[in-house]
Amino acid sequence: MIKKWFKLKRNNIALVQFIVEGYEGMATVTTMDSHAAIIQIAIMPAFVQEIAGVIESLKNKYQLEEIECLK
Repeated sequence: MIKKWFKLKRNNIALVQFIVEGYEGMATVTTMDSHAAIIQIAIMPAFVQEIAGVIESLKNKYQLEEIECLK
């Protein structure tokens, strides 16, 4: 799994999760910190390009901001 972390508006977490996980089997979304509105998107390696396109679209619409890896 390829993992990426994003910050977004708290009220958009569920919507973004619903959209990403709608591409069943390609990626999952985990809320890492609901108060700070940080999510992790874990992408199956075979679908990196497809999900990259989805993420790019979501960045524009829901102000997703990629952040450094959380530990």
